[in-house]
Amino acid sequence: MRRSTFARMMSGPLLAAGVALTLAAPVSAAPAAPTVAQLSTAQAKLDNAAASRPSSVTGWYVDQASKSLVVSVHGNHAGVAKWAENLGAGAVTIEKVAEVPRPYWWNSIGGQGITSTTGGACSQGFNAISGGTRYVITAGHCTALGGTWSGTGGVIGTAAISSYPGNDYGLIQVTGPEVAFTAWVDRYTAGSDVTITGSSNATIGMAVCRSGAASGWTCGTVTATNTTVCYPDGCVSQMIRTDLCAAPGDSGGSLVTNPSGSASGNEVHAVGLTSGGTGNCTTYYQPITEALAAGTATLVTDS
Repeated sequence: MRRSTFARMMSGPLLAAGVALTLAAPVSAAPAAPTVAQLSTAQAKLDNAAASRPSSVTGWYVDQASKSLVVSVHGNHAGVAKWAENLGAGAVTIEKVAEVPRPYWWNSIGGQGITSTTGGACSQGFNAISGGTRYVITAGHCTALGGTWSGTGGVIGTAAISSYPGNDYGLIQVTGPEVAFTAWVDRYTAGSDVTITGSSNATIGMAVCRSGAASGWTCGTVTATNTTVCYPDGCVSQMIRTDLCAAPGDSGGSLVTNPSGSASGNEVHAVGLTSGGTGNCTTYYQPITEALAAGTATLVTDS
């Protein structure tokens, strides 16, 4: 049966309308990810306001992979996003961390090894302070090599004073914030560290011990004072001579009184800094008192 004229007239518009109603609505484009420059600017805003950070915030960084500024939080993160937003840093990603970061402090201990970026390998003598500035005292022929000096756990700093020849002492100014000063000298396999309680001038017959990275801890006797010793590159005067054995790499190491003479058995006085010697266990030491006076420094002690 033929459809009516009315039906033929209506079928077109209705079909067209039905098709039109099924078309998807326009979708807004996703916001563009921030650029590296924008993220760096946001990071700088947090850097400038670091002192105002919530106590739970342990740091922040730009995550290149996710194109976001990540704020690390230990514990409660409430208010952290708002803190960043108020600084103009925009939206941030909160990252929860299991531990609070901490510096890896290392103890500066007499007799342990130190090395320079110029290739020098010596031992540290004692720790000292002058006007709030911290120093590691060692041999002058070591610090004269220049470069940046490091200890067993990180950077110490660069030499502030070097006196060699004539004398043989050097003071390395401590710039590494992770260096923790002690009043200790390493006894290596001979026992636990000894503690510096003061300083003494050497006397003939004094019982002494020395500590160094190359040959550890050895003990003996002062055989002479006010001695001049001449090395190939110059002479050094007013030195302490002993019958102790030492080896290359011990230079700058600690010469102390023998701890067996103290009440506790582990307290000593600083006496000198290892300078050099001969193969028959005759060794020479720079008196510590002269080195301290040169830097108007005070020995770090436990007294």
